[in-house]
Amino acid sequence: MRFDILTLFPEMFTGPLTSSIIKRARDRGIIEINLFNIRDYSTNKHRTVDDTPYGGGAGMVMGPEVLTRAIESVTSRYGSSPYRVILMCPQGRVFNQALASELAGEQNLLFVCGHYEGIDERVRESLVTDEISIGDYVLTGGELPAAVVVDAVARLVPGVLGETASIVEESFQNNLLEYPHYTKPRSFRGQTVPEVLLSGHHEEIRKWRRRNSLVRTLARRPELLLRAELTKEDKEILKEI
Repeated sequence: MRFDILTLFPEMFTGPLTSSIIKRARDRGIIEINLFNIRDYSTNKHRTVDDTPYGGGAGMVMGPEVLTRAIESVTSRYGSSPYRVILMCPQGRVFNQALASELAGEQNLLFVCGHYEGIDERVRESLVTDEISIGDYVLTGGELPAAVVVDAVARLVPGVLGETASIVEESFQNNLLEYPHYTKPRSFRGQTVPEVLLSGHHEEIRKWRRRNSLVRTLARRPELLLRAELTKEDKEILKEI
């Protein structure tokens, strides 16, 4: 899977996308991440990419010419292979696990990292296929949100994570928060591991984990239960709670 990123600050991706699981996946050729500096597509000697907004107002707007050249240059690099062109912006669809799963099914994603007051609306209307926000707050640019989305999507690509079961059971995958986890030692500062997890009884462990997943979701994110696919057993547990 290919991730291409248009940015004014390529150095901001050093670290998040060159370490740990993402680095190993890149080294193994499972995913490809390419960074493109938007200024490289500017045609003036100062390499400017923005200008004052029509109608007045504070701030600057990224211009349509440089962004169009940048987007069309990247999307034409691989022939007719289709792209989802994603603008990271506060007005976009709020990112969640369902959207991450949807994007993981694509072959090519191009992220456009906006800055200043935003981008010229004509680029948004003609070239952008998706607008994504990572939350109801404003950041200085689209780089950090793009890194978040790339990380969340990349880990769902087959082969990136070694244990497929861990993806199925983790938080938000089924609109439920994950159950508590424990490891050695058995007792730590007076706190002990629940006995059921030491029993070796797989069915009882499964029930304990499911119950605690439901308890945690109800306590912390009850709105998720409205979208969760609940079994008869789940509904009985929630009644008891």
